[in-house]
Amino acid sequence: MSTKRISFTRYLVEQQRVDGHIPSQLRLLLEVVARACKSISQAVNKGDLGGVLGAATTENVQGEVQKKLDIIANEVLIEANEWGGHLAAMASEEMDSIYVVPNRYPQGEYLLLFDPLDGSSNIDVNVSIGTIFSVLKKPDGSAGVSEQDFLQAGAHQVAAGYCVYGPQTTLVLTVGDGVAMFTLDREQGSFVLTQENVQIPADTKEFAINMSNMRHWDAPVKRYVDECLAGTEGPRGKDFNMRWIASMVADVHRILTRGGIFMYPWDKREPNKPGKLRLMYEANPMSWLVEQAGGAATNGRERILDIQPGKLHERVSVILGSKNEVERVTTYHREA
Repeated sequence: MSTKRISFTRYLVEQQRVDGHIPSQLRLLLEVVARACKSISQAVNKGDLGGVLGAATTENVQGEVQKKLDIIANEVLIEANEWGGHLAAMASEEMDSIYVVPNRYPQGEYLLLFDPLDGSSNIDVNVSIGTIFSVLKKPDGSAGVSEQDFLQAGAHQVAAGYCVYGPQTTLVLTVGDGVAMFTLDREQGSFVLTQENVQIPADTKEFAINMSNMRHWDAPVKRYVDECLAGTEGPRGKDFNMRWIASMVADVHRILTRGGIFMYPWDKREPNKPGKLRLMYEANPMSWLVEQAGGAATNGRERILDIQPGKLHERVSVILGSKNEVERVTTYHREA
């Protein structure tokens, strides 16, 4: 990297003006999302000092008990983005239905989807959590805004990213021209480019999965993990390490940084559900980031970005990361 400090705003301006990858309205929208992430980062960093830890008294649409920070982060993102004129509507993992920009504000041409605080189980124990976001273009010719407008395959995303709140606050972004990482400089109050053209190694010796669910896995997943656990004496001929943070943002960030495979597969506990993670708020943005970094992402049988969603809170099985490992697990599923 050059020693020249490039701010998030300058990076976006160059994507717009020099490279022609994004229009001005999308640039402004992404700047607002970044500012919202800075506000959420401050709340996360205060923790107990800010009285934001612990559970709230409400549940989200999935029936999960919300954390106080879940609600705070959701409100921060809505309030930051509703008035700028860039958006027509928003959708969140924490809300039952879409949030249409109020009539008192101008409506833009974009749709914003987000998981305001991924990894909620880690909030109270001071382990990395994050915000995931995805931007879609509102379909041309549609009058008003409806939930149907959001039901686009992930391949139609125009921007996607996440912000991980760890020892550093790091914003990771793609607009379809590779993956860039920005670190929050707290003294300056701005995100600064610290890595671009991020690439995931095609091969890896690390896998991430919740091993406590092993007895519920489908045969292809068990076959793959058994081979990893067999180490140098097994069919893979090498030793693997296992990592599991229980925060998708943190697990994916590790994979983007040094490679690996992340799996949250379908299992037999709830056989009627295709998976645990949400297609629109988690799987699609993370899959596009991973693909833009040279990795792969499937549900075990098909590319995640090709899946046509049928509902806003649709779930999906997720296998993503180092390309050769993802292809191996996907092959095992297809053979089965």
